[in-house]
Amino acid sequence: MNLKKIHHIAVICSNYEVSKDFYVRVLGLTPIREVYREERDSYKLDLEVNGQYQIELFSFPNPPARVNNPEGAGLRHLAFEVDNIEVEVQHLRGVQVEVEDIRIDPWTQKKFTFFKDPDGLPIELYEC
Repeated sequence: MNLKKIHHIAVICSNYEVSKDFYVRVLGLTPIREVYREERDSYKLDLEVNGQYQIELFSFPNPPARVNNPEGAGLRHLAFEVDNIEVEVQHLRGVQVEVEDIRIDPWTQKKFTFFKDPDGLPIELYEC
């Protein structure tokens, strides 16, 4: 195999408008295109992350809840690299997002923290 990079990450949300607001307004991701797929009664919003990666935000009627705490098998979390974690944590707390205390990775000595999207998907900020 010759994998080059992650092309996109797909996230299914329970309330499309709430999650769209969170990923666009709170996290600052840039919408690329939004389509409604009538045959699935589903929206799909493509989001750009700093011009490099893409997150696909989906709505589906009545998706099952995500297994969380204790962690279930599958995707554990979504992680974003940031330059200054304190600034980003201050922003999130300023828009009423609950953020864990900043920790230090014992192997890399880098700062990181976690918060959750509206459906409880864990999101990590990692300072590089």
